[in-house]
Amino acid sequence: MAHPRSRRVRALAVPLGLALTASLGFLPGAATAAPQAAAPAAAVKTDGPLLSYVVNATPGQASVKRVTKAISEAGGKVIIAHEKIGVIVVHSANPQFAATIRKAPGVQSAGATRTAPLKASGTTDVGKPQKVERLTADKAAKAARVANAAGDDKEPLEPLQWDIPAIKADQAAKIDEGSKKVTVAVIDTGVDDTHPDLKANFAPKQSANCVGGVADTSPGAWRPYDPAEDYHGTHVAGTIAAARNGVGVAGVAPGVKISAIKVSEPKTSLFYAENVVCAFVFAADHGAKVTNNSYYVDPWMFNCKDDLDQGAIVDAVGRAAKYAEGKGVVNVAAAGNSNMDLAAAQLTDTSSPNDSTPVTRTIDPKKCWDVPTQLPGTVTVASTGVKGLKSYFSNYGNGVIDVAAPGGDSRQVPELPAKNGGILSTMPGGDYGYLQGTSMASPHVAGVVALLKSTHPKSSPQEIQWLLKMQADNPGCPTADKTCTGTQHVNGHYGYGIVDALDAVQD
Repeated sequence: MAHPRSRRVRALAVPLGLALTASLGFLPGAATAAPQAAAPAAAVKTDGPLLSYVVNATPGQASVKRVTKAISEAGGKVIIAHEKIGVIVVHSANPQFAATIRKAPGVQSAGATRTAPLKASGTTDVGKPQKVERLTADKAAKAARVANAAGDDKEPLEPLQWDIPAIKADQAAKIDEGSKKVTVAVIDTGVDDTHPDLKANFAPKQSANCVGGVADTSPGAWRPYDPAEDYHGTHVAGTIAAARNGVGVAGVAPGVKISAIKVSEPKTSLFYAENVVCAFVFAADHGAKVTNNSYYVDPWMFNCKDDLDQGAIVDAVGRAAKYAEGKGVVNVAAAGNSNMDLAAAQLTDTSSPNDSTPVTRTIDPKKCWDVPTQLPGTVTVASTGVKGLKSYFSNYGNGVIDVAAPGGDSRQVPELPAKNGGILSTMPGGDYGYLQGTSMASPHVAGVVALLKSTHPKSSPQEIQWLLKMQADNPGCPTADKTCTGTQHVNGHYGYGIVDALDAVQD
């Protein structure tokens, strides 16, 4: 069954695209691979679908060792054990595996991370970036030359980036472009590190392919499976740190490093829990200071903690995110594209599970979480358009949204030369394209956080978040929009406000 990619990654690839040629409470610790479990006992049935599970045990080597033995006896095969956070990734075809392993001593939660068997399936997408006439690029380059002649350094396509001045990132770059000691890990569909606007800032030693739950650090493993389809991560990376090198576009923090941690499954582009757990742990263990998360963990848009399977997903990913935070990482996540009030008493989810047959269910967002967006300690980001209003698609919610940033909105159109409501950034193969979504808002915040980490290298994640919110500019709720609740200073559309890159490098 085909599943639209836009339901998972926080981008809307509507027909406003542009592509241009390349001439422009958990314990910290390391993840360790576990030995292969022994063959299951003969009495254990293995005639069910082969599924992936997370088994969450008491952290520590001794406890995990006991649980891995129980996993083997229950007909499971250990793929990897993250001992210090107690998360074990398991494959099993025993239809009673989850029920059996939950009874084992030391197991705190366990559940399937998917509802479909482990196999490849097809996918579709909602629109693609469109190529336009070269004239558009020529106009942008001409505008940049005029600006540069007036002493205002601009990249060739920067006049098309209305979002950069919207958060004063162009002014910030004149003071501080960010430190090479700060790396933002792009947890996504992979990044084309050969792109001329990205290669100077790319950190291969901090990059990996986490698909399957085990980090593959072989050269190029972090690149998109299909550049024509899996462009999302490359676009996100450019917004964060496209270099100011006289080529193409400018990133929010053009002096920092970016790494790629690929977590999307081939062909389906689904983001499963075991992949995301691997990514958070890898990012933390390899020195990343910020992670950008423009997706939700599949197959559930909301994971209800009173459901044994979904609760185990919240537990596993929550442990990994908390582990990263404990090592000084600031986790930034997109709020989602369903125009939902995440602070409402109840919501209707019609898209889950998205790897098999979705069902309609009513959920309480206080108990059923969008992961990693609603995890404690995560910076939750809403999207705005060129007029500074909430994007028509962006989720919102008083007390849920932390900050807002430009994510594009086709209904809010900028003046010339941009003339496009989307966010322009890098695409695989040296191209450039417009996309819109909270996927595009989150990397703006990740870039500002990277500038804050550059300016305040010894500050904790909590201190960085406090600075981010304190410096944000809040326009207040629009008088005609009753969906926005709260005050002038903190409300459901903007949280504490739209982030400010200039303040990040001045204070």
